[in-house]
Amino acid sequence: MKAIFLSDAHLKYENSTGYRNLLNFFDSIKGSVSDLFIVGDFFDFWFCRNGYIYPEFQAMTSRLLELKEKGINIHLFEGNHDFFLDEFFGPYGIHVFPDWAAINLDDKRIFVSHGDTVDTKNISYLLLRRFMRSKIFYGTQKKLPASILWKIARISSKISKTHLQGSPEGLADKMRIFSMEKFSDGFDAVILGHCHQPVIERHVVDGREKTFAILGDWINHYSYLLYENGDLALVSYKP
Repeated sequence: MKAIFLSDAHLKYENSTGYRNLLNFFDSIKGSVSDLFIVGDFFDFWFCRNGYIYPEFQAMTSRLLELKEKGINIHLFEGNHDFFLDEFFGPYGIHVFPDWAAINLDDKRIFVSHGDTVDTKNISYLLLRRFMRSKIFYGTQKKLPASILWKIARISSKISKTHLQGSPEGLADKMRIFSMEKFSDGFDAVILGHCHQPVIERHVVDGREKTFAILGDWINHYSYLLYENGDLALVSYKP
């Protein structure tokens, strides 16, 4: 089994470097990967109604559906910039996880989440997150003209980014502590995004090796996690 985990592409414009590099990367994995896990903040910002999506996202959504047709299992995790993903991607057989998932890769039990809820002391953000996923907000955005909705999306994106204005190292420390708790719950690996800082660490807990990983991003690092032959490795894509 061969799987890839990546997060935090924050796609906006098709002609951006990160966007084009990601399209090329997806072309390179056709026929060689069984599963692709996109762990949140892939789009910046995602909204959809009646099958109509932001035009700049058309190339990427088409590429994802093409990968699905080629036999790659695609798993989408919602982040703090993209949600309500199931409405568009669900009918195509793409798995969407609003929060987190416990997955099994061969004999490994893995906890996967975008990671934006790890800091439980950030009450203001958690309340904003709950509102952005509420039925009230969902119904309201459905009634807005598309042009206004895109403008609101840009503003919402800036507000959401304030959650990362602190030290990435500080957030990584909180994620490390969170991972240790999950290791105690029996998970062999914890994979998170959100921090934009690529990290991979090995820990031995009760005589068994555990892996803690933060995926980095596709803005500065072009980093992803590769699972192959029972091993997890942090890799950087070279355009």
